[in-house]
Amino acid sequence: MGHDHHEGQRVSRRAALAGISSIGLGALLAACGSPKSSTATTTTGATASISPSTTEDLTALFAGAGTCSLSPQATQGPYYFDADKIRSDIREDREGVKLRIAIRVQDSEACGPLANAVVEIWHCDAAGLYSGAESLSSGGGGGGGPGGGGTPPSGAPTGAPPSGGPGGGSGGGDGGGDLTPTDDKRYLRGAQVTNSDGIAQFTTIWPGWYVSRTVHIHAMVHIDNERTLTTQLMMDESLNSKVFAQQPYAKHTNRDTFNDGDSIYKESMLLKITEDADGYLGVITFGVDPDKDGK
Repeated sequence: MGHDHHEGQRVSRRAALAGISSIGLGALLAACGSPKSSTATTTTGATASISPSTTEDLTALFAGAGTCSLSPQATQGPYYFDADKIRSDIREDREGVKLRIAIRVQDSEACGPLANAVVEIWHCDAAGLYSGAESLSSGGGGGGGPGGGGTPPSGAPTGAPPSGGPGGGSGGGDGGGDLTPTDDKRYLRGAQVTNSDGIAQFTTIWPGWYVSRTVHIHAMVHIDNERTLTTQLMMDESLNSKVFAQQPYAKHTNRDTFNDGDSIYKESMLLKITEDADGYLGVITFGVDPDKDGK
């Protein structure tokens, strides 16, 4: 596919006024301010904004994609780090079934959309590899599994996600903090800012799998420079089976963990998925607690 690494980079209005064409995640978090603000972010590149017709379509899909209840926290897993990639299309050169994701962020108590929240996602490729951690995530699966040999960390929780990790808030990772990258790859990682409807969109591929975990996508919501929500997204198993019958997924065999046997899976983590032209569209609502009162 060969996608431009900088396609869909977003900059805050504050940065745009200063004539800056791109900024890192840290600067973006500092610039976004309160998510309740209706100030929109400006966009460079393609496909980052949502057209009115698309917004209407998404509104109908979101009707059955979660409520205003708090979304479940989950471990961030062993492969999280700040990839410094502000973009909507995170595929780069990874092959796989196209998956467009729309995430709506709401205040779980007021039930209103949260604009200017930063949503970050990351996941493995069709062979189960994570960028920035290819050597660590290689192995397992047998019959054409990635890397050939070692068993990657499972990403299973070792307890409740710790609070007060880097960036503040809750949702640290496996008690060990953020990963120090071991390679310079950054595919299938990126961040976006929610629009006035509280929606952030990404274009990616259907994730693969690795030993002891079901198919999943990691997500993190940053509000006021704090990690307000760390969670995971799952897919219906009938769709996993359909996708994994295709290449390049079919080369990675002997999958060992499904939704019903996964230690993290919750039904509320399921994306609501529909067919979407040359791939799929998945939507979900995140109910977050920016004032930290537990509601």
